[in-house]
Amino acid sequence: MPEFVALILAGGSGERFWPLSRQHNPKQFLKLDSSGLSLLQATAARLSPLTSGTDRLYVITGEAYCQLVAAQLPDLPPDHLIVEPVARDTGPAVLYAALRIAALHPDAVMGVFAADHRITDIGQFQSTIRGAADLAAQSSWIITLGIHPTYPATGYGYIEQGEQLGGTPAAFRVRRFTEKPDEQTARRFLEAGGYSWNSGMFMWRISTILHEFACHRPEMFRTLQADLSPKSFASLPKLSIDYAILELSENVVVIPSEFGWDDLGDWNALERLLRSNSPNVVVGTHVGIDTAGALLYTTSGDDLIVTIGLDDVVIVRAGEVTLVVRKDRTQDIKKVVQQLKANPELERFA
Repeated sequence: MPEFVALILAGGSGERFWPLSRQHNPKQFLKLDSSGLSLLQATAARLSPLTSGTDRLYVITGEAYCQLVAAQLPDLPPDHLIVEPVARDTGPAVLYAALRIAALHPDAVMGVFAADHRITDIGQFQSTIRGAADLAAQSSWIITLGIHPTYPATGYGYIEQGEQLGGTPAAFRVRRFTEKPDEQTARRFLEAGGYSWNSGMFMWRISTILHEFACHRPEMFRTLQADLSPKSFASLPKLSIDYAILELSENVVVIPSEFGWDDLGDWNALERLLRSNSPNVVVGTHVGIDTAGALLYTTSGDDLIVTIGLDDVVIVRAGEVTLVVRKDRTQDIKKVVQQLKANPELERFA
């Protein structure tokens, strides 16, 4: 395997997981399953064999979360914790980190990973990363890992496969990205075949991604290349790495992958994680009559949730906040959080 460095993106606020995920303790730092690991810790653990522990592992996050990262990853060298001066989405974050890492690992292959993914087949995941890193080291491809779609998800982006490249692993030129389609379009993609979910995991040589920024976002690239100060970073536009580079480049390939992936983006995803044979998914204490398909979650063992005649709802009791929402409206939780942040009297609940 070529020299490989991994960057974990850990600056998100996890607003769709409110009220469990809050401004002071967002989703990536939560422990959501029986492993005893937070999402960030689980991400670092599965990358550890590929990065010699923390020797070639980097984390980028906001200043407000630096202490949380340090507490959860105590072996991470201080200079491997990259502080994003302000939130500017994943495009500027990746460029900022790549310029920093390039000074130490100019010839390395760089992988980018979100801190809030769930992976069940760790061995297959690591094997896929090794194969993708080999391909990246031998080429100028920007590689994205696609996930075989199992249902017509409307919360994920889709990648349409083009012509197949030779060699192993199987990789295809990207024909088109589609951002979060409606259900009818998602069903059509599944029936047609040749589509993958966009996992948000990427691989490239550091020199390759810097070249792509220089070509497609020259002003952004020149700004940070000349000055990595917080003031320069704050002047950059908010852009995801998909919009900043991937949708503009002609050198993007997708490797369709299957290693038990889920993006724990909202409460419906947590239900998939905790699903059992019971009619409802319950964390805490619940008494219900004529209730089915519900996710019921309380952070305190002393709290009781009682439901009567409810189907397909999410009810969460976290501290002083209670959330009740239909499953098909969980995407709107983010709007509520934005309203709370905009109201000085309610901001403490955000």
